[in-house]
Amino acid sequence: MKTLVIGASPNPLRYSHKAVKRLREYGFEVEAIGKRETTIEDVEVYRGFPDLKDIDTVTLYVGPANQKEYIDYIVSLRPRRIIFNPGTYNRILEDYASEAGIECIEDCTLVMLSSGDY
Repeated sequence: MKTLVIGASPNPLRYSHKAVKRLREYGFEVEAIGKRETTIEDVEVYRGFPDLKDIDTVTLYVGPANQKEYIDYIVSLRPRRIIFNPGTYNRILEDYASEAGIECIEDCTLVMLSSGDY
């Protein structure tokens, strides 16, 4: 199962950084998009809208104001679900995703991993 982290940061104090690392620790394949190209351990962080395939889950770490440019991109990836981490919920994105048959969840990726609900 492959997860795309949108809003990935090279700063180890950021939750997006922790999510990339924790997802890898739990054995998930991870793709990541951030403000700048970098790496988080063995995960390359891309800028923009890379051509990605087989994304099961998109987990968001960018606020609603910064999601507008990603809406069409996320829907075009046809993930099974989108996780809106705290502070990222966006009704517009949820509406587009739901119309495309994508499940939307308001939760915390880190908590879901820890509790076995991921």
